[in-house]
Amino acid sequence: MTDTALITGATAGLGAEFARQLAADGHRLVLVARDEARLREKAAALSTEYGVETEVLPADLSTEEGIAAVAARLGSEQEPVTLLVNNAGFGLAKWFTDNPVEDERTHLKVLVQAPMELCHAALTAMQRRGAGRIINVASVAGFLPRGTYSAAKAWLINFSRWANNFYAPHGIHVTAVCPGFVHTEFHQRMGADMGGVPSWMWLWPERVVREGLRDARAGKSVSIPSKRYKVLARIPAVVPEALMTKLASRGR
Repeated sequence: MTDTALITGATAGLGAEFARQLAADGHRLVLVARDEARLREKAAALSTEYGVETEVLPADLSTEEGIAAVAARLGSEQEPVTLLVNNAGFGLAKWFTDNPVEDERTHLKVLVQAPMELCHAALTAMQRRGAGRIINVASVAGFLPRGTYSAAKAWLINFSRWANNFYAPHGIHVTAVCPGFVHTEFHQRMGADMGGVPSWMWLWPERVVREGLRDARAGKSVSIPSKRYKVLARIPAVVPEALMTKLASRGR
């Protein structure tokens, strides 16, 4: 049976790169995003280039209806999903109290509630089959004290660590992929000025996904692409909290 991967936020950035690499590896794809036209265009291109079957599932993960639709697909036993990639997300350019609380609520819903509910649906179905894999796209920001984005990603990292250990005896592995700055639309869409970020801190999506998939297949609970970010991720553990908070607050 062909493995089926469901990818949220699949039309751009890391989601699109996960779709491309998994298609190249022969996976059947279920692509999830809000923009149906863009989804269909992406699905057709991948099907033509790699000869894989693609399915589109338009869904807005900031809504209960969108989350429920994707969860229902994950629970289906017809053409079961063997790999879930929780990738959908966005950032807020302003600091916490400068944002309307409604924006923060939506932010939390997409970054935490949606992947939590999708993990629940996927893990429930995977337990019945005795096999499966989940990749949660987190961030090295999850190791830093840096606002609600970091807090949300910290939740995802901690959950993935626990779930990987707890469900491994059931043949299921869960990996948090934690990139740093990546050349995608992410910062442009949130309206953040990234001009002050040095060039050595930027990664390309191809590398992030390649290393993330490698670590997920190895059963690792956390994947930090590139040696430079592996080193940077360890710094908060040895630097005093007050200093780390000050350093992490610089720029957006």
